[in-house]
Amino acid sequence: MNETNEPHLIHHVPRARHAFDVKMHDGATIHVRQHGIPGAPRLVLSHGNGLAIDGYFPFWGPLRARYEVIVFDFRNHGHNPLHGAEGHTWQNFIADMDVIWHAVNRELGAKPAAGLFHSLSGVTAAMHALKYGRRFDALVLFDPPVYPRAGHPIQYLQQSDKESLASRAARRPERYKDPLELAKQFARRFKSWVPDAYELMARATLRHDRASGDWILACPREYEAHVFSSGANPDLWPQMAHCPVPVKLVCGDPTLDEVMPPALIGRAMAEELGLPYEAIPGTTHFLQIERPAECIRAVESFLAPLGLAAPATL
Repeated sequence: MNETNEPHLIHHVPRARHAFDVKMHDGATIHVRQHGIPGAPRLVLSHGNGLAIDGYFPFWGPLRARYEVIVFDFRNHGHNPLHGAEGHTWQNFIADMDVIWHAVNRELGAKPAAGLFHSLSGVTAAMHALKYGRRFDALVLFDPPVYPRAGHPIQYLQQSDKESLASRAARRPERYKDPLELAKQFARRFKSWVPDAYELMARATLRHDRASGDWILACPREYEAHVFSSGANPDLWPQMAHCPVPVKLVCGDPTLDEVMPPALIGRAMAEELGLPYEAIPGTTHFLQIERPAECIRAVESFLAPLGLAAPATL
């Protein structure tokens, strides 16, 4: 964070090498982008609720030098057109991920791929693997807020946090005169992000309304709130022990004084189920845009023994 607590002014995310639209089963459109080196190992990335993957560019941008990087936003987020509240459900998120996986292989050629997914997309990827079997060859789930199993002492804490997040999301301002207004809000609230992330995330999560000249939330606040309030599946936690894909949890620091429930969930689930796990010291739920280099190292230490990591540069 810079000394003035202002967002750093930067350019947009670079143009994709290749991009294509994918239609979901109900007509929703998801815009998929390819960056990096087509012949290199493939990584597929997405984002958390109410956010957009372009805002994570400080994390995935450096990966383009050695990987084929495929990014997409969830329906009704980021680059994607608004489709409708009735389809904005966890069941559709899971189905969408399968359609996207098939579309990437069809459009760009089938080859091994690792999925790197944060929060909402991380929980979705876990449920997708359990429903559809081995699609991705490995999953790195960043701070996934998996709802605690029945009887676990963290369940009450996570339920309270979900309700708080849903309430806050429902009250978010919907319009801004300029994306920098939202960037400044992010900078005041999230003081540990790398400076570039504030404006990137603001631009990624807003769309320009030509009629009014305003910038409006790409994902409407009621959609975001619904996802927070509806994501309570206590069966997922124990099922993760039987995930058909190698999984590593990379989480925020569970020792912070103001720790958020996902960091505690990740540690507890890993200990109980014996899952590979790493906490990035000093980070919160937004670890990928707080300590991107450390997160990349955590990813590659897991992918390398699986044969899915790119050779290190000299």
